[in-house]
Amino acid sequence: MNNHPLLSTVALNAIQPSSEWVIQCDFDGTISLKDTTDSLLNSYGLPGWEDLEDAWENGEIGSRECMQKQVALLEMSPEQLDASLAQLHIDPGFAAFLQSAQHQGLPFFVVSDGLDYAITTMLRSAGINDLPVIANHLVYEQDARWSLQTPWNQPTCASANCKCQHAIATHQAGRKVLYIGDGSSDFCVSGKADVVLAKGKLINYCREHGIAHVPFTDFREALALLPGILSGTALEPAV
Repeated sequence: MNNHPLLSTVALNAIQPSSEWVIQCDFDGTISLKDTTDSLLNSYGLPGWEDLEDAWENGEIGSRECMQKQVALLEMSPEQLDASLAQLHIDPGFAAFLQSAQHQGLPFFVVSDGLDYAITTMLRSAGINDLPVIANHLVYEQDARWSLQTPWNQPTCASANCKCQHAIATHQAGRKVLYIGDGSSDFCVSGKADVVLAKGKLINYCREHGIAHVPFTDFREALALLPGILSGTALEPAV
């Protein structure tokens, strides 16, 4: 396995010795209200991106191949990118959830199969700065065309960002993982987490695979559930 040199630096330096838990959270559809990559492709994607999406959903290709080929089909200027991101928003309850987690000394990482620039831009627009983001790197080439770098990919993983490696590194540091997510890119890592805070398709996946989890609909509800999640009293039993 190719251990990216940033993994240990990013993950381990942020884990406080007094913290039993580390929170790792998906972005698109979890923190953000809409999938940012799909929104950009709907506006600026050249023909063929939907076929790639279908191939990924059907398990014919991995997310790395899908994302890199889709990003190569984006035709937009940096100004158009920023204008589009300005129209997208995060869950209005997320800032309060994050503040509560940080107040309790819980390290918090955004771990996404999406675009780093989109994530940091949207968080900054919501007044959230310096939150560690582990995601794919969006690169502007020229003439309104883009490419995608995947520094967190692993040779044995079809995902662009191998989320499992971050959970494994956290366990190796002696900490528990609370993973928060909503969809297909969260399926694999949910089996590596100690507890999953799940919404959307991830709820049924956890139920079907006997994964300890807590269903939620938004971060206002998640904030109320957090004490019970950490104590284990809010868990939906694994079967």
